[in-house]
Amino acid sequence: MRALDILSAFTKTDQGLSASDLLKRVDLSRPTLYRLLGTLREKNFIVSVGEPQKFHLGPAVSRLAMASPPIPDLQSLARPALQRLQDLTGETVALFVPMGTMRQCVDEIASPQPLSFKRGIGNLERVIYGATGRIILAHLLEPFFKTEPFDAKALMAELQNYTEGSSTPPQDYLDEILRIRRRGYALSRNELIQGAVSVAAPIFDEHNQIAGSLGIFGPSVRMQAEQVKRCGALLVDAASEISRAMRETPAKS
Repeated sequence: MRALDILSAFTKTDQGLSASDLLKRVDLSRPTLYRLLGTLREKNFIVSVGEPQKFHLGPAVSRLAMASPPIPDLQSLARPALQRLQDLTGETVALFVPMGTMRQCVDEIASPQPLSFKRGIGNLERVIYGATGRIILAHLLEPFFKTEPFDAKALMAELQNYTEGSSTPPQDYLDEILRIRRRGYALSRNELIQGAVSVAAPIFDEHNQIAGSLGIFGPSVRMQAEQVKRCGALLVDAASEISRAMRETPAKS
């Protein structure tokens, strides 16, 4: 799982990452990072060049990409919904996709208002943090909620893989995930950015698997209870529309 975090840390615009760069993007100690990089190099998932040493994704990643089935272009399908949400709310709206235990911002329309918040395209963060991450996590864990009989021990063991290194107990994350599942959208306040409120809803692919999240970000002075509830309803509708488009749009070959 932690090796996937390293692979997920790379973006299309990176021209090679140093160990220090990677440590800023993954929650690992330096010894653990180097140990996992060594394993990934042996399997050709990572290559290193230059002095000082820079790491790049290796040929094994390309082979996996070629073997995977094509999927619809989520960013293109979601863009009209993002623009509509930004027009309706006046706040920053962004699209995220899961990458192992991380999630990455792949599109964003910033609020034009002087007081506003944004994450930036390419931003990476663990899925345990913030509304746009935890809504993804809530559905990554979906198979455990469908198991009969329900196996709480297995669920907690899996959750600990995501929460490793966090000062918040796994049980607190589970309690929040249960609230998210009842409410239908996720909410966070003053978590990643002081004074910011985030609301997010899930997007599903043609197999009804979690494909990403749609989020609205705004300052707490504007994102009061009624506005949060309104944004939640708007996001759920927009995310459902994108999910429907994912099911109906032929995958690109």
